[in-house]
Amino acid sequence: MTPLAIAVLALLDERPMHPYEMYQLLIARREDLLVKVRPGSLYHAVARLAVDDMVWAEGTDREGNRPERTTYRIADAGREALRGRIADLLRTPVQEYPIFRIALAEAHTLPREQVVALLGERAEQVSQELTDIEAMIEWTRSNEVPRRYWLVLEYMRATVRADLDWIQQFAAELDSGALEWEQYDPVTGRRLTLDTAHEWPTGDHPDAPPRPRWAAPTARR
Repeated sequence: MTPLAIAVLALLDERPMHPYEMYQLLIARREDLLVKVRPGSLYHAVARLAVDDMVWAEGTDREGNRPERTTYRIADAGREALRGRIADLLRTPVQEYPIFRIALAEAHTLPREQVVALLGERAEQVSQELTDIEAMIEWTRSNEVPRRYWLVLEYMRATVRADLDWIQQFAAELDSGALEWEQYDPVTGRRLTLDTAHEWPTGDHPDAPPRPRWAAPTARR
């Protein structure tokens, strides 16, 4: 069951509605921060749930010149599947493979200065995300929305804040030179290694790693 299917079943567990209304509610409630949702993918998710007998079409109506809209109702099987899936996800961690992890794992393929600059840009965006989450929490509190409906925002705030702290600390460590990093030729962008350092016509490049004595270049003839 996909995250979008879970969101659809959860909406229909509240009351019957048509897919366009589901989409509007997901956007209005900012649940697009929790699940990737587009009109086409949402309609497809509803259709798949109908095929699997998780939901069923209650009726079709039309308002003015608007296209016909089919209202769906959750079936007992869908309600049971929804609760079972939520219980599984709460109980057991799932490896989600965030794409930022692979970027960090391979960041050494970029020059130190570029990584520091890129992480600075990311930190600004994450900081804005944190500000937006804080604003949403404040809005829910001021409007006396029961906490059980927005406690996910508290989790998001905690994880985003931790993410921001780590990025800023790592960028500062890298920028200070405390973390050993591979050297790159600022002109060609080539990584400088012991195999390529001797190619510099006037000796070692100033940013090249120290050369062991046994790796001294052969004198020119």
